[in-house]
Amino acid sequence: MAKLQIGIVFGGCSEEHPVSVKSAREVAASLDLDKYEPHYLGITETGAWRLCDGPGPGWEDGRPAVLSPDRAAPGLLVLEGDRCETIGLDAVLPVLHGRLGEDGAIQGLLELSGIPYAGCDVQSSALCMDKTLTYLVVREAGIAVPAFWTVDTDDKSDVEKIDAETLPYPVFVKPARSGSSFGVTKATDVAGLQDAMDTARRYDAKVLIEEAVDAAEIGCAVLGNGAELFAGEVDRVALSHGFFRIHQEETPETGSENARFIVPADIPAESRALVQETAKAIYRALGCRGLARVDLFLKADGTVVLNEVNTMPGLTSYSRYPRMMAASGLPLAEVIDRMVALALEGTAVAR
Repeated sequence: MAKLQIGIVFGGCSEEHPVSVKSAREVAASLDLDKYEPHYLGITETGAWRLCDGPGPGWEDGRPAVLSPDRAAPGLLVLEGDRCETIGLDAVLPVLHGRLGEDGAIQGLLELSGIPYAGCDVQSSALCMDKTLTYLVVREAGIAVPAFWTVDTDDKSDVEKIDAETLPYPVFVKPARSGSSFGVTKATDVAGLQDAMDTARRYDAKVLIEEAVDAAEIGCAVLGNGAELFAGEVDRVALSHGFFRIHQEETPETGSENARFIVPADIPAESRALVQETAKAIYRALGCRGLARVDLFLKADGTVVLNEVNTMPGLTSYSRYPRMMAASGLPLAEVIDRMVALALEGTAVAR
C-alpha cells in the first residue's frame, strides 16, 4: 500500500510555541515511516510558515509553504521564487497548542481546505479554549464546575460588578483563553487580586476568576469520536507547593520543580471509574472529537469538578496525555495511528 501523506503542523505564534515544537519532536520520533510520509510544516513565532525536514534545530530555515485553502488542490503550496510546487496531503496533524492552534483558527483553515485533520473541530476547539464558555456548557450539562467570575478588562462596568472584598479567597486568576498555566496566579487577598489580573491581562483581555477547589488534581486522556470513546489510565498530579506549571520550567524533561505524576492515580477504583465516565460526558457535551485531556478535581467526598479541557494536549516526553495512554497499553505510535484513522474515517477506533 502507498504511504499516507501526512502534514504535521507545529510551532505557532502563541506562548506555547516551544511546547508545540517539543510535542512535534516526539511525534516525529514515534511516527511509523512504513505507514506515513511526513511533511513537516513549522510556524515561527512571528507567523512565517516553513516546510522543513523535521522539528529539529534549524527548521525555521525551511522553504516558505502554506496550506492551500482551495479544495480543488488540497495540500501544501511550496513557494520557490516565482514557482509554486503542490504537495498533496491525505491528512494533517495540527500539533499546535494555545492561541491560533487550539482555538479553532487552524481548524477553520483545514475545513476550508477540505483536508481531514486530527483532533477537535472549529466549534469544540473554540469552546474548550475559552474556559468561561467551557464552564457554561458543562454546567448546563449537569456537571459540576468551580464557582467563577468573568471580567472583560476592556469594560470597567464588568470589573465593578465583582465585589473583590467578598470573593472566597484564595482564588485563581487566569487568562480565559490561554493554556499551560501561562498568566495564572493564585490571589489570597484583595491586594493580590489586582496584581493577578494585571498578569492575566498580558495574555488575554478576558480574565477568569475562579474559586480554589480543595481537591486532588486528576487527569483523564480521552481518544475517539461520538459514542465510541477510549479513556486512558487516570493520573494524579502530586504537588509539593504552588500549582502545576511544568511547561514554564527551565528543564521539565528532567522533572518538575513542584509536581510529580502518579499513573495510575492512587485513588479508589470507584473514583477512577467516576473520573473516566465524567471525562467522557464532558468530552461529548463539548462536542470533542479525536482526542482531548480532561482535567478534573476529585474532592474528599468522592465527587468531581471540572478543571479544564485541552483539545490538543502536550505530547512531549514529560506530558501527561501520552503517559496516561502508555499506562493503558497504547504507546504514542499507536495513539498517532488512531488519531489519523479517526481523522480519515470520521468514526471511532477504540478497543
